[in-house]
Amino acid sequence: VQFVESGGGLVQAGGSLRLSCSASGMTFSLVVMGWYRQAPGKERELVARISTGGTTNYLDSVKGRFTISRDNAKNTVYLQMNNLKPEDTAVYYCNEFPIPFSNSWGQGTQVTVSS
Repeated sequence: VQFVESGGGLVQAGGSLRLSCSASGMTFSLVVMGWYRQAPGKERELVARISTGGTTNYLDSVKGRFTISRDNAKNTVYLQMNNLKPEDTAVYYCNEFPIPFSNSWGQGTQVTVSS
């Protein structure tokens, strides 16, 4: 299983970014996918997840600002992030939810929000 994240960058507070994650080595349409993030000095946390049927769940702090979606034909999951805040600064990763013991992490994509 392999994940390749992209789309991060440096934005000002209030700005937007769209992250993409391409997955391979798995039957993508059959798994729940999640976006996770890890800020400096903090543990990795689940930001959003999307079921095989499209049901979504979000971390309270991002509700109303972030939207997770998936394209099963492209084996890709997206995270649209609007009204970004400095506290959203982190490295963002995708992976299955829950994470199988055998899964590794991709390189992630850095999101930096300046105030």
